[in-house]
Amino acid sequence: MYTKNFVNPCPDWATALLNGFSQVLLLRSPLCGLCCLLAILLTAPDLVGGALLGALAGLLTAQRRGYERADRQAGLYCYNGVLIGVLICAVLPWSAILPPLILAAGGLSSILTHQWRKRGGTLLVAYTAPFVLLGWIILLAAEPLASPQAAPDPLHGVLRGLGQIFLLDEPLAGLLIVLGMLVANPYAALWALLGSTIGGGAALLTDQPAVAWMGLYGFNAALAALAFSRQGERPWIPLLAIALALLLQALSSLWPLPALTAPFVIACWLMHLGSHLVQQGRRRSAQRLHG
Repeated sequence: MYTKNFVNPCPDWATALLNGFSQVLLLRSPLCGLCCLLAILLTAPDLVGGALLGALAGLLTAQRRGYERADRQAGLYCYNGVLIGVLICAVLPWSAILPPLILAAGGLSSILTHQWRKRGGTLLVAYTAPFVLLGWIILLAAEPLASPQAAPDPLHGVLRGLGQIFLLDEPLAGLLIVLGMLVANPYAALWALLGSTIGGGAALLTDQPAVAWMGLYGFNAALAALAFSRQGERPWIPLLAIALALLLQALSSLWPLPALTAPFVIACWLMHLGSHLVQQGRRRSAQRLHG
């Protein structure tokens, strides 16, 4: 994940929480996190409490269990909590059990992230896998999600593709997220926009205009692009990640539950596995040449 070093006046806990919002986009920037938080607040205010509560649960769990302070401050134990908190508020009706449920799920996401980081190595990076696993459990108890509709508008479709990363379907949310990414890493922001654009185009090519205008083919492609959009990286690598995410997105229609960010996660794992196999092959070839 990207790291951007700067001095900021926020208290440590506020910095960690805001970094948690930006880490959903694989970026570390409190200003980017603030833009993401504003995107939720201004377009879906009923979800912002869940996002903050989930992030706080992840951070407090990490502190209580003594996880590395640098990782806590980077937001690495908050971002899955942000997403699970948003999802719970989006799919479950309000009741007294909702806040404790978000706290429990956010705390568990922090534990899962830590264990994944210890055991996954470089091949099975955690990304949003804890959110996906916990989200599927939540969705088993929820009502089926309604199919949203939107007027045909290519620009709005691209922006919604970025907003859908946080389960937001308003173009304004996507615009605020883009602004946050531009502050944190302009190069990554361009790749995210390209990923969302390609995803929307793929939905149109497969005769799914409603899906394209709502950005539902854009968010996994945008996340895959972000994961491999490091400055100086060969362009075909993030493009391949986008293609894999879109293929898995298409296959996810066969799954019994909404895919959430699973296509992005699995696409990244396949990319890391492929890179590992290529490196192993090169080492063996070099050993034979010098053997």
